[in-house]
Amino acid sequence: MRLSSALIIASTFVAAALVAIVAANFSVKLIEETSEIGVRDALDDAGATWAEVQADGLTVTLSGIAPTEAERFAALTTAGTVVDAARVIDGMEAKAVAAIRPPRFSAEILRNDAGISIIGLIPSSTDRDTITDRFAAMAGESTPVADLIETADYPAPEGWEVALDFALVAMEQLPRAKVSVSAGRVAITAITDSAKDKLALEKSLRAATPPGLRLSLDIAAPRPVITPFTLRFLIDEDGARFDACSADTEKARTRILNAAVAAGMTTTGRCTVGMGVPTPNWAQAVEQSIAALAKIGGGSVTFSDADVTLLAKEGTDQGTFDTVVGELENALPEVFALYAKLPETQAPDQGPPEFVATLSPEGQVQLRGRLSNENLRNIADSYAKSRFGSDRVYTAARVVEGLPSDWSTRVLAGLESLSNLSNGAVTVTPDKLTVSGNTGDADASARIATLLAAKLGEAEEFEINVTYQEKLDPQAALPTPEECLAQIKAITDSSKINFEPSSATIDASTLSTMDEIAEVLKTCGDLPLEIQGHTDSQGREEMNLSLSQARAQSVLNELRARRVRTSTFEAKGYGEERPIQDNDTEEGREANRRIEFWLIKPEASAPTPQTTLESLAESGDNTTDDAAVNDASDEPDESGDATE
Repeated sequence: MRLSSALIIASTFVAAALVAIVAANFSVKLIEETSEIGVRDALDDAGATWAEVQADGLTVTLSGIAPTEAERFAALTTAGTVVDAARVIDGMEAKAVAAIRPPRFSAEILRNDAGISIIGLIPSSTDRDTITDRFAAMAGESTPVADLIETADYPAPEGWEVALDFALVAMEQLPRAKVSVSAGRVAITAITDSAKDKLALEKSLRAATPPGLRLSLDIAAPRPVITPFTLRFLIDEDGARFDACSADTEKARTRILNAAVAAGMTTTGRCTVGMGVPTPNWAQAVEQSIAALAKIGGGSVTFSDADVTLLAKEGTDQGTFDTVVGELENALPEVFALYAKLPETQAPDQGPPEFVATLSPEGQVQLRGRLSNENLRNIADSYAKSRFGSDRVYTAARVVEGLPSDWSTRVLAGLESLSNLSNGAVTVTPDKLTVSGNTGDADASARIATLLAAKLGEAEEFEINVTYQEKLDPQAALPTPEECLAQIKAITDSSKINFEPSSATIDASTLSTMDEIAEVLKTCGDLPLEIQGHTDSQGREEMNLSLSQARAQSVLNELRARRVRTSTFEAKGYGEERPIQDNDTEEGREANRRIEFWLIKPEASAPTPQTTLESLAESGDNTTDDAAVNDASDEPDESGDATE
């Protein structure tokens, strides 16, 4: 009986304990849910929807990213109004008030005979190894390349890749230069060997500048050494003009040109500032001599260093000639020696002996007229063949006696003058040497004048009638990129580039097409060109893509083998993704198996950061230019004019 009572009591206590445990667990669960729901509702009402709430027993954990530190603190305060603040665990984070400002990416590239160095800060996304590899290829094995680049793990700014790619391409043309690169801007400071090289380099760089890129050029040409220091000014029926003009300073050039204008020159005069002047009084002597020639009314005045030759026009009054020459002799600064001559009037029925050499536009040379002996004829023939080509010279000159003793000097000087022309003639008489013709070299007239003044000496009369024609200038005559692409298209339209079946080997029957394309590209300068390979849809897509890439690369290799400069070219395969005809027919598949040449036109406004610097094409999106020029990224339609 007692045992049963004890069991009943024990059972009662156990049951009560179980009920208490269940009640406690239920209470905790209820508290968790109530706290979590209450805090979440309060936060939502406060606009803190970004906050996450999780209750665990009596504690409430807040997590999430607060827009600001103030909003994180407000969320804590709001939660503390629902449950005891001591029960709230802060697991929240706050965004930074402002993102850390990215660094200014820039690079300085220096190249000279001692090597190449690059220093600066670039984005880590830029392929540093490719930069140094390209510099190593430029420098060669024996020239060092100093890599002082640092990187930062920030996105490349807009225009950075375009600017850096252009700088790398430009450095290939700049053996002595400093190039500064920043996003969207390239500044080039360089030195060239001559004023002609300076103009050619500026033209090439500006033509290759991608759209949207700001280019600053500071290219200097050293003052040439002029020897002898030469100037020749004429007044004749064609007006007043310079055949050659040299000055030692900019101020002297201005004085000389002003004197020429005062003497009647109406065209824009060219005067080269150089070194080698025989005296600081050069400009004064030239001014006085030009003024004297104007008083006489016509003729020529020639300076060769300190020797001055004044030849009056035929028919000048003897008294006027004597007065003007006497005044000039007394006025010229020391060092200068004046020789003045008034030509005698030639009887109309008398013709002097002469030697004539002509150069045709096709490069053919004829030597006619009189030579003083057989030895001179052989020398003139050999000299002409060495200058113009042995198969281009025809000699029909005859040997006569009684010619002046300096005839051989005048003949050879005339032939050397003729070699400065694209076409023209040289006439040698006992009293005069005349050079006339056309040239594509703007400095040819000055160079001929300097040559004749040095070879013939003072007191010798010569005349230069040389016309500069821009169409003959090899630099000015360079075709535009669009014209080059049109020429290539004409070639590929008549003779398609074919490959051996399922191979990247160019078919032997179309190698002559590659020869023609190479000859065109050699005249085009540096073009940002993409060589595209395309296939039909037969076979696996991956295989077609690989084959198209190999074929494009094969074309690029063939151009390199033909000594075409390909530093701005890129080979890229597109596989079957850009058909121009239906792949369901054999004719369509044949049309889709093709090679196309496209100009690359980077768009600087929206560049895509790259990890390599292979070419300008990888610097950003491309845009289509004109009807005859297509870009290397857009899908062509059936009427596109990419060459294939």
